[in-house]
Amino acid sequence: MYKRTLLSLIIGFAAYGSVSAHATINIDNQAKKVESKVIEWRRDLHLNPELSNRETRTAGIVAKHLRSLGMDVETNIAHTGVVGILKGAKPGPTVMLRADMDALPVTEKTDVPFKSTKTAIYQGKEVGVMHACGHDTHVAMLMGAAEVLAGVKGQLHGNIMFVFQPAEEGAPDGEEGGAELMLKEGIFKKYKPEVAFGLHIISDLNTGQIGYRSGPIMASVDTFEITVNGKQTHGSAPWGGVDPIAASAQIVTGINHIVSRQIDITKEPAIISFGKIEGGVRDNIIPEKVDMLGTIRNFDMDNRQQIFENIKTTATYIAKSSGAEADVNIIEGYPVTVNNPELTAKMLPTLQNVVGKNNIIEVPKVTGSEDFSFYAQEVPGLFVFLGGTPVGQDASKAPTNHSPNFYADEASFKLGTKALSQLAIDYLAMKK
Repeated sequence: MYKRTLLSLIIGFAAYGSVSAHATINIDNQAKKVESKVIEWRRDLHLNPELSNRETRTAGIVAKHLRSLGMDVETNIAHTGVVGILKGAKPGPTVMLRADMDALPVTEKTDVPFKSTKTAIYQGKEVGVMHACGHDTHVAMLMGAAEVLAGVKGQLHGNIMFVFQPAEEGAPDGEEGGAELMLKEGIFKKYKPEVAFGLHIISDLNTGQIGYRSGPIMASVDTFEITVNGKQTHGSAPWGGVDPIAASAQIVTGINHIVSRQIDITKEPAIISFGKIEGGVRDNIIPEKVDMLGTIRNFDMDNRQQIFENIKTTATYIAKSSGAEADVNIIEGYPVTVNNPELTAKMLPTLQNVVGKNNIIEVPKVTGSEDFSFYAQEVPGLFVFLGGTPVGQDASKAPTNHSPNFYADEASFKLGTKALSQLAIDYLAMKK
């Protein structure tokens, strides 16, 4: 009860500041004026998708637009990334707004008139390319927000940092990329944002709705590789060798017990899943080795490290008990995406002003991942979901992100543009 009352007070104080800021700088007209441009940009980007670290055309369009608004623009960050700085007329902190630019190796199946027919080489194969996760909409909405905010820069108490990021879906094999590389190349050290805001369109909510969650909202994602080395022998005489298949079966069982028996899941949930097990060539040969591949999803960074250690220990000792050896490799991916609770409470009234209090949805934790998490490790961050399924349609049955049938309602773009703009405006107004 005490915690609930305290949070209500925090949100109440935040609402007072946000409503005041919203009333001071009204961007409704600017958002309406730029809406047709946002739709046009998005259709063009959707028709011309580019894979991770290959977003050259997209970056060029973004940089040209930001320069036309009088911003200082830096390009070629983390391969194709673009950063634009809008300087307000009055002193104050810097707020970061981020959009991701890359498409996916997916062949589009929608029937929209701007359907992608592009192909590219991905992992040595020619594949279809599609904006199946809505990053085209993110770019277009942030370009729209840039135009809206440039129109009110004379009233801004601080600066806005626009980050157009490549490779959120992961860099190609052998390359670095994404948020982690942009940070490694020093964008935060150079521009020093105080907070970071991000937005993602999803089909799970209807147009007009915004989803949020304080604290952990999206999972970390990591990959584990296990090679179990045995000794090849004839299937009719297993005692003549060391069976890596039998050892691997025990390792699968043992690792599946890590979450259920070794991790305190009352703290945060976790998932370990095997996606690939490969070994042997025929029925009567016990092979030399078995390769296994899996994913780890988790919402607590301490649990994450414990899971890593437990996987290594479990695989190593189960293999050893069978006379085999296990080589374990953990490939760290994206950390947990955490919405700073204080920042979330402060900015929740801003989101309510944009779409209405009844359209703000507290969403459950999402076991998907986002490399916005790297920014939110450096500064307080807030990452929200924008509904993209048309009103009147059942969002629970809509094709999900990454589907070849993924569809984003154009009516949602004005709200996304306004939400990004208003988050920046209101935060700066609170700091003056």
